[in-house]
Amino acid sequence: MRKYLRELDWATILIALLLCAVGLLMIYSARRAQGDGLFFVRKQAIAMGIGIVAMFAIAYFPIQTWQRWTRWFYWLNVGLLVYVDYFGKTTKGSQRWIPLPGGFHLQPSELAKLFVVLTLAMWLARREDKLRSPRTMIESLLYIGLPVLFIFKQPDLGTSLVVMAIWFGMMMLAGANLRHLGVVLLVGLAAFTALWHLNVLEEYQKNRLIAFLNPQRDPRGSGYHIIQARIAVGSGQVFGKGLFQGTQNELLFIPEQHTDFIFTVVAEETGFVGSLALLSAYALLLWRFLRLVLQAHRVYPRLIATGITTFFAYHIIVNTGMVIGILPVVGVWLPFVSFGGTAVITCFLALGYMQAIHRQQYEVMF
Repeated sequence: MRKYLRELDWATILIALLLCAVGLLMIYSARRAQGDGLFFVRKQAIAMGIGIVAMFAIAYFPIQTWQRWTRWFYWLNVGLLVYVDYFGKTTKGSQRWIPLPGGFHLQPSELAKLFVVLTLAMWLARREDKLRSPRTMIESLLYIGLPVLFIFKQPDLGTSLVVMAIWFGMMMLAGANLRHLGVVLLVGLAAFTALWHLNVLEEYQKNRLIAFLNPQRDPRGSGYHIIQARIAVGSGQVFGKGLFQGTQNELLFIPEQHTDFIFTVVAEETGFVGSLALLSAYALLLWRFLRLVLQAHRVYPRLIATGITTFFAYHIIVNTGMVIGILPVVGVWLPFVSFGGTAVITCFLALGYMQAIHRQQYEVMF
């Protein structure tokens, strides 16, 4: 056990725990005005506890151990997405959750991100010598296509884009032809245009993109999130208004302020200094992840590290970008900080795999 604990990357774990502590504080602040702050903090703390235990359990086993479960992970992923499609709970027009005892809910689309990383890594590692082939690229898209279609159907455009970003990052590092990747981007853009004109996209999804270009077009409707978020971020100025003193937060001007828009609470109450400190912690976390990508000697763990790094980077960049108005609102949460049981558990599961890879590299060096 001492050897196992010595081989863990405790700096990365401490960064994650620090982000969790910030998250609990911000969740309480975001829900305090509604009188249920402690309730949400307790639910999040329970999920964090489950995630931490799972992280240490995953890290205990060598990364190669998980290769044997790849096929089962793929079908478990599809099975959960199919189940939620037929029997899931619908909230605000989206059918994404499976009710669990104790008032908790499982969101399979969040776990799908990690399942895609694990299964695609194995799929690509077995085709290492064929990755520059157009056929392999098309087959890889078909391989992740089934989970993506079920996620998109919920509807959940934001998570679908996360999965596609994971695919792109892993394919790029695996050595795929950059011209082929460029063609995929162009085809994706054309497909998105077709989905728009054929009215496959939900009306609220269209409105979010329109509001991004001109939020004043509908300031009380689709542009409301962006306008209020900008006000909250700007009003924090340099040092913020102080914990629990944010007026945009306390007066409930910002919808979903404990989940997708929790960065507005950070910015309003701790200002530019607090926001910069949070982003610096994320930058340090991503840097440590990138070190693992560069240090990994084998293809399979290197691809897993790449997928997980892409997953975290996408969430951090897109979430903060949409809050300050430089990216469209797509419903992406902030890792370890936003409220969401399945989300925070998924983050710790991913961290567990990164720890397993770190342990492998530790054994190689020492």
